[in-house]
Amino acid sequence: MIIVRYADDIVAGFQHEADAERFRADLAQRLARFTLTLHPDKTRLIEFGRHAAEDRKRRGLGKPDTFDFLGFTHICGRSRAGRFQLRRRSRRDRMRVKLREIRDALWQHRHAPLGEQGSWLRQVVGGLLRLPRRTDQ
Repeated sequence: MIIVRYADDIVAGFQHEADAERFRADLAQRLARFTLTLHPDKTRLIEFGRHAAEDRKRRGLGKPDTFDFLGFTHICGRSRAGRFQLRRRSRRDRMRVKLREIRDALWQHRHAPLGEQGSWLRQVVGGLLRLPRRTDQ
């Protein structure tokens, strides 16, 4: 079992589905003692991990489900060598909002010198993509 928790968000991983179902039931029961409940749209059991793709393919199901946690969508992937690899992508809804904010800010600074606009945009994009800083300035 593995648990990752941040504030009120939690991701719990189990090897066996029965363990996951038992954990969810016990957690719901424990939270009920404090008049709290699990969010029905955010609480779900998914098959995820190293063997998820093969197991789902064998049963005639599609790709493994993804899940959102801490602003990223977590995806079962494969490396070039064919090994399991956890992939993360920025959530589409948050990326769309951020791009709209950047577009609006660029529109507000459209009369600034081009070099100044480029420098500002490099900082913003560099922060999103974690680009190395330029040292030739």
